[in-house]
Amino acid sequence: MPLSDTHLVIAVTGWAAARDAGLLVAGVFWLATAFWVFKDARRRIETPWLVGLATVLGLAVPFLGPIVYLFFRPPEYLEDVRERELEIRAIEERLRLRSLECPVCRAVVESTFVVCPICTTRLKQACSGCGAPLEAIWQACPYCATPVPSGPMFGDSIEPLRPRRTVASDQ
Repeated sequence: MPLSDTHLVIAVTGWAAARDAGLLVAGVFWLATAFWVFKDARRRIETPWLVGLATVLGLAVPFLGPIVYLFFRPPEYLEDVRERELEIRAIEERLRLRSLECPVCRAVVESTFVVCPICTTRLKQACSGCGAPLEAIWQACPYCATPVPSGPMFGDSIEPLRPRRTVASDQ
């Protein structure tokens, strides 16, 4: 049974409709990827003309432009960069304001203390000439010009100058 002209027209229009629908889907997908490039570039790039350049790249080269953008985009969002910088500033501020502590009992001590007043742990070496506290890297006392003897500053370990009192030794 031969096909009539109406069947042929329906078959051709069916294929044309499928082709048109496929082109429409591809066009919408192309525009969606270009819009995604624009939105992503705005979140990652501060300079407006670079955002525009990335968007043009996403639009100009269909489907390949967004892939090229993926290779060259910045690795993190601007918001994450700002948040990290804020955290670093806060940590630096905390470290700057941090007071000195005894390494044994964690009591607050001043930079001029030679021993901890709570647990009597030696914190710094005292100058043999004037008694001023010395830093570990000093070769001579800056107050009286007495040479600092070489060797361990605190002894072999951090130990209290006198033993702690216990309940048994108080009786």
